[in-house]
Amino acid sequence: MAAVSAFLQPGAPRPYPAHYMDTAIQTYRDVCKNMVLAERCALLSAEILKSQAKYSEAATLLIKMTSEDSDLRSALLLEQAAHCFINTRSPMVRKFAFHMILAGHRFSKAGQRHALRCYCQAMQVYRGKGWSLAEDHINFIIGRQSFTLRQPENAVSAFRHILLNDSKQAASQQGAFLREYLYVYKNVSQASAEASLPQLPLPCIQSSATRVFFGHDRRLAEGEKQAASHVSLDQEYDRELSQQWRELEEQVVAIVNRGVLPVTFQPTQYCLNSQTDNMRFPLAVVEEPIIVEVVFRNPLKVSLVLTDLSLLWKFALKEFTLPHGSEASEIVSNEKDVQVKHSLEDLITTEVISEFCMNPEETKVARLKLLPHQTGELHIRGVVSFRGTSALFRGNWVNMNPGKNGNNWEIMTYIVGPYMHIFWHILEGHVFSDGMFVRGRQDLEIQGPRLNSTKEEKTSVRHGPDRRLDPIITPPMPLLEVFFINFPTALLCGEIRKAYVEFANVSKVPLTGLRVVSKRPEFFTFGSHTSALTPLSPGASENCSAYKTVVTGSSSSSSSAVATTLVSPLDFGAGGNGSQPGVVDIPLPDSVLQPGASIQLPMWLRGPDREGVHEINFLFYYESTEKTSKMSHRVLRHTAIICASRSLSVRATACRSNTLPERSMERDGSMLVFVDVENINTNEAGVREFHIVQVSSCSKQWRLHSCINPVGDKDSKLTSRERGKLCFRAIKCRNQEATSNAAGRYTFADINLGNEQIISSTTPCADFFFRRCQTTELKKGFTTGGVSFGQSGSLSDSEGDIASVVRKCSEVDLNIVVLWKAYVVEDNKQLILEGQLHVALQTIGKEACSLSQKEEAQEMVLLKFRPELPPPLVRPSTEQLSHLIKTNLHYPESYDHPFPQKSLCMVPVTLTLSNCSMVDVDVVIDLRHKATSPETLEIHGSFTWLGQTQYKLPLKAQEVHKLQLTACFIHAGVYNLGTHRVFAKIANQDSTCEASQQSSMPALIVVNSI
Repeated sequence: MAAVSAFLQPGAPRPYPAHYMDTAIQTYRDVCKNMVLAERCALLSAEILKSQAKYSEAATLLIKMTSEDSDLRSALLLEQAAHCFINTRSPMVRKFAFHMILAGHRFSKAGQRHALRCYCQAMQVYRGKGWSLAEDHINFIIGRQSFTLRQPENAVSAFRHILLNDSKQAASQQGAFLREYLYVYKNVSQASAEASLPQLPLPCIQSSATRVFFGHDRRLAEGEKQAASHVSLDQEYDRELSQQWRELEEQVVAIVNRGVLPVTFQPTQYCLNSQTDNMRFPLAVVEEPIIVEVVFRNPLKVSLVLTDLSLLWKFALKEFTLPHGSEASEIVSNEKDVQVKHSLEDLITTEVISEFCMNPEETKVARLKLLPHQTGELHIRGVVSFRGTSALFRGNWVNMNPGKNGNNWEIMTYIVGPYMHIFWHILEGHVFSDGMFVRGRQDLEIQGPRLNSTKEEKTSVRHGPDRRLDPIITPPMPLLEVFFINFPTALLCGEIRKAYVEFANVSKVPLTGLRVVSKRPEFFTFGSHTSALTPLSPGASENCSAYKTVVTGSSSSSSSAVATTLVSPLDFGAGGNGSQPGVVDIPLPDSVLQPGASIQLPMWLRGPDREGVHEINFLFYYESTEKTSKMSHRVLRHTAIICASRSLSVRATACRSNTLPERSMERDGSMLVFVDVENINTNEAGVREFHIVQVSSCSKQWRLHSCINPVGDKDSKLTSRERGKLCFRAIKCRNQEATSNAAGRYTFADINLGNEQIISSTTPCADFFFRRCQTTELKKGFTTGGVSFGQSGSLSDSEGDIASVVRKCSEVDLNIVVLWKAYVVEDNKQLILEGQLHVALQTIGKEACSLSQKEEAQEMVLLKFRPELPPPLVRPSTEQLSHLIKTNLHYPESYDHPFPQKSLCMVPVTLTLSNCSMVDVDVVIDLRHKATSPETLEIHGSFTWLGQTQYKLPLKAQEVHKLQLTACFIHAGVYNLGTHRVFAKIANQDSTCEASQQSSMPALIVVNSI
């Protein structure tokens, strides 16, 4: 009482005598043995200390009064001490939580409901701090206390947190937590059978990793048949490859729609995942399965067995065949309509997985399937399963309930979730149970990509929709299967191989509009549009030729034996309006493939020009004969892996001929073509030797006329590392005017070096030539020059441009095709391989090679924020100007003159000038130039020209002019008449554009004295 009086005395100078209270409490407790009075003193003293903000001293006093004889009193004192810790000047949060747990424990021992409140307050401190063991313990107690106080929802929530987090508890402790949870969960579900199914936490579902595949199980390869690779769930997603497939599909769709990509175009996506574009509703087809891949993770250290798993969905019937569609009918779901299971099977067949086992802490994938039978809008919500309450028997079963038989137990649960229903069998030793299960669900929520387009979206966090689980079921569509027969995996560079492709329509809808598109159109062909140009399929033979051949008696060394043919690029699918080099129409009977029908078509392949491993993508496009509003077409993908080995290297050079032939067929001009062939194969794939069997030319303006160095009736044979050179004469096509029409017809000329002529103007030789030309034009960006389809050979409107005119003087549009055979030994058998290599000659004097040059990596270009100046005017180079005029001297090779009787010898000489350009040219001939070299004078001697020694002549386009000259000699000897110089420039141009023309070969004359 003295301590209380001192505290209540107003204005007392002395402090509160706390030691008085301590003495009183000790006396009441130890001497008087009266705990009630001791508690009264402690509570009074604690209140006085708290009023003086001495919370630490008050908490210490209250903790001293706790004892084991009264749980209720100790709980009250611990709770008050905890509040003292939280009210200090620097709140002691962890001490508060710890003493609240102690108070809750004593309340629980005393049977008081206040224990739940204490644990809940302590949980506010421990949650999210990383103290998983303490958090698990508190949640476990909260769950028990809530269930005891008939708060089942709070109990389920508390137990859920234990199972959701990555617990560090032992397997036995996790089993105890799970057993308590399931016991509580079962009572909750039985009490609220009509309410919506609550969620179960296990196993965890990685929602973002969910994948959806639209497709059926394709037939496997049979024998020599190789099925198209297409798309499957076993393939990893490649963003770059996916973009390539999209570009191919856009290319063929644009061709079908007359060069315009439809606004409603939606690229085909067979497999949807977190990296694909899921903003639009995906399209599925009636009677074709939908496979959903769900990733489960078992965070527990005990095994789980999920039984009878199946997809949960809701579906709205809708008819898409009507002009404007139809209104969606009532939504049907298989979650609550399980009683009408047979009627749901008429809408969608749901596949059930009988058992799905998961090991402790394992991540595993489940693939669940749906088969829609009606059109409409489908929403896949997760997985569902229904099982009875009968006992499951496996091994030694022990009948037990929660809390009995020690640690031997098994729990079966039933999850509806995404909504998923799962039977759990948690096995611990020989642990089993009979018939106990519960129902629940587990939501599968997929978050869409973050939006980042507008300013509002950039300054906030907004996510777009992800509709991979919401497909639209469209009316029936054709379904194509492709098989490749005798398709090679290894080829020589340029090798021609014939294979077959089988197209099968496995749907109930006719198929039409079959096309194939590829980034490598030069690799394959299905033949020309004209059946006469496509050879029939040869008989079954190892050495049968893929070419159309004709047997000849001897090699075509003479010009009369050269076979020429006029061919239009349109016959081979090149040069059409709006055509793309990579899009090929596949011929079908009546352009339709009926349901259940199949057809085999020949397919010619050509090995890539560059050695190495090549991935070649084929995209097959097809449509339905019945147009639908939702899906206009379908595609099938295939990736072929080809290993290309070295074969031959061909280099060619065109040189202008100095002679002016008098024969009518050669008056328009001629040139020499040198073809250098080297065997660069190092005995790979058992190749013994190569034979050059034929050399062909393809051009609108030029053709090969004859072989200058014939090798008789035998082929040109090249073994490893050997090299050979061939020389041909080329002349202008006689029917150039006829080929200058819109079709742009080409002249094919064949010079065979053996006893068998290959018709190069038919499939497959002409196909691969035109495809290579188209691919070359595409890489060049369709720039001027080179091979152009559908254009005439006339000049464009820019004829006045000097550089363009001069460049055309030295341009050559001549393509050389070298056809070869290779003898290969494989499995002690000799095989004959065929192939062709292409060389495109564009400029006189410039070497062209058959080997494709490696593309150099583009260097990074700095950004420029100011407009660039227009490029300067490009003046023609001196080398280009030196090809305007071609000269030739006509004179007797030997001349006899009586020098003793007449000292001067005069020989008539004719100088022929030919304008090689298509414009007027001013020519200056200077005969005063003499050889000043001592070596030249010593060998050839000196002479002089008589009469006019300098001429200035205008020559019209393609004009040929002859000058009569006179050479004067004073003694016998050997003389070089090629001492004249010729200068030329474009008419009406200044003298700075004048250039010396290339000098001709030495013109030697022998003057004899008689």
